[in-house]
Amino acid sequence: MLISVKSPQCLSTRLGTEAMLYLRSLIYTILFIVTIVITSALIVIFGAFNRRIGFKIGSLWGRAIIGFGAWFCGMRFEIEGTENIPQEPSVALMKHSSTWETIAGLFFVPQHTWVLKRELMWIPIVGWALYILNPIAINRSAGRSAVQQVLRQGRERLANGLWIVIFPEGTRVAPGQTRRYGMSGVLLANDTGAPLVPIAHNAGDCWPRRGLIKTPGLIRVVIGRPIPTEGRSPREVNAEAQNWIESTIAGFSETAPSGSRDLTP
Repeated sequence: MLISVKSPQCLSTRLGTEAMLYLRSLIYTILFIVTIVITSALIVIFGAFNRRIGFKIGSLWGRAIIGFGAWFCGMRFEIEGTENIPQEPSVALMKHSSTWETIAGLFFVPQHTWVLKRELMWIPIVGWALYILNPIAINRSAGRSAVQQVLRQGRERLANGLWIVIFPEGTRVAPGQTRRYGMSGVLLANDTGAPLVPIAHNAGDCWPRRGLIKTPGLIRVVIGRPIPTEGRSPREVNAEAQNWIESTIAGFSETAPSGSRDLTP
């Protein structure tokens, strides 16, 4: 039997490291809350006249707050596959395990809006900014009518030059877990002929869906090649998208792939 006893100095060092991690995470969270309120107010003021300006403001904030998270909390990141981003408005299926990807997507996904739960629109100031950015706000318990809403409003958004970002699991899931992917993104791409772009990442390893602590580490984002939809059943396409995203995440390691594009400030 092996019995390990930590020295007081070792224990003190560990406690000091944990305290510093907590303090850094707390400061970052406060900065995040303060700046998202200020940024939302700016989006409401300027975006009311021009949605593109509103999105640009959000994009600049996203780059800044994610960059600060890399510098201050050690949440480094790399984005691979930017060459796979189509020129035309597309439907992006993005893994949802954190808040990180919703912010970072503001600067690596072309001008877009989201399919999101309508309750987010009820948040003062932040919800007003979301309204300006023209999301598809659904009642998640509405079932088939929610899917029809995504199809109807998604066609309109795509026609107006916006990408549609969909989190197919419908809610954030813990790292290493998944749930059945919803069909609305695949149906929208199939119905409109828009490219269907899968996006995998492991942001939940550093920025968990619940809890304050932001853990240092490498967040990898991989943008996949558009998945063909023409002449295929939506269920087949959906299964391929889920398999690609989940298998890509499962294959991540701390070693950055050659040829990846490092966007860390």
